[in-house]
Amino acid sequence: MSLVVQKYGGSSVADAEGIKRVAKRIVDAKKNGHQVVVVVSAMGDTTDELIDLAEQVSPMPAGREFDMLLTAGERISMALLAMAIRNLGHEAQSFTGSQAGVITDSVHNKARIIDVTPGRIRTALDEGNIAIVAGFQGVSADSKDITTLGRGGSDTTAVALAAALDAEVCEIYTDVDGVFTADPRVVKKAKKIDWISSEDMLELAASGSKVLLHRCVEYARRYNIPIHVRSSFSGLRGTWVSNENPQGDEPVEHAIISGVAHDVSEAKITVVGVPDKPGEAAAIFRAIADAEINIDMIVQNVSAASTGLTDISFTLPKAEGHKAIEALEKAKGTIGFESLRYDDQIGKISLVGAGMKTNPGVTASFFQALSDAGVNIELISTSEIRISVVTRQDDVNEAVRAVHTAFGLDSDSGDEAVVYGGTGR
Repeated sequence: MSLVVQKYGGSSVADAEGIKRVAKRIVDAKKNGHQVVVVVSAMGDTTDELIDLAEQVSPMPAGREFDMLLTAGERISMALLAMAIRNLGHEAQSFTGSQAGVITDSVHNKARIIDVTPGRIRTALDEGNIAIVAGFQGVSADSKDITTLGRGGSDTTAVALAAALDAEVCEIYTDVDGVFTADPRVVKKAKKIDWISSEDMLELAASGSKVLLHRCVEYARRYNIPIHVRSSFSGLRGTWVSNENPQGDEPVEHAIISGVAHDVSEAKITVVGVPDKPGEAAAIFRAIADAEINIDMIVQNVSAASTGLTDISFTLPKAEGHKAIEALEKAKGTIGFESLRYDDQIGKISLVGAGMKTNPGVTASFFQALSDAGVNIELISTSEIRISVVTRQDDVNEAVRAVHTAFGLDSDSGDEAVVYGGTGR
């Protein structure tokens, strides 16, 4: 009997009908002879509503109590799903992240999983039950406080449990039919990908593709867990994400381009007038690191010969923007920069593909497509399998469509990609 971990996003369990539909799919898997562990997100926009409520009470909610509040959403959906499964004649037990053995560090609001001890889950499975786990949450190894993993953390919960339980596959159910060559909400002619390597998916996820969280893909790649991204609204075959193609029909070489991703959740900070001498950049990014903020792209201008000063720009999540400004202002006396500029009206467009590094002309075609679309570039970052640029937020959708078309990624069938729930998750 194989063990399958299934994860259902908020759009899949947004209402009572959605919960009953998901319950039937879970029971069908059980009837097909599988042991089933289910990870569930909060219903619909519950998490956003809880965040809004917290902000009405406290201007900057954070820490222990904020985590305690946010985990309520997943507890509601897991209990309702267990009830729906029992109504179909099967036994189900629901578990919080803590009860499921998801052990994290002590960083509230964006904790990282350090261990999974799923003893109670195994017991439930051995007793013939379906186990339902609240995603997005765990318990701190040190303080024993409830923690959350950050937005999209249910994906990571599912993969971590799949690894700990030695599952055959981790199925991620969402409101799209799989991973597409671009966000189907922006590019209606985006094509569904049947299989994508973990490496390419990691770059797409890190560049803004919302269908999978990058930490989830990173975890799956490390522990060699195949992910099957599918829609809970249809019975279509989805997209396999793995280190090796499970169908065994991988071509001799990857396609040049896997897809185009975009992200409008970042902001840009420019540190103006930084003394151009050893240690200054280190001091800037030490202040950011001490504030527990992750940064993305970094660009340093050439030093002005007359002043010996330079500017350093970097991007980071908008949600961390004001915290980063405060951290840098505190360190201004030590670093000695002149001023800070903050811009949250930017967007990032990324072209991803393992074949890029061996195919000349990809970079030129990328920038030509942006030029033809009248899109101005502010920052550029590259890796062996990715080119990313920062531009104005208002230009992002047009830029994505232009690049998608320029690289021949548009669907030839004429069929438009479907986003059943409207969120892409």
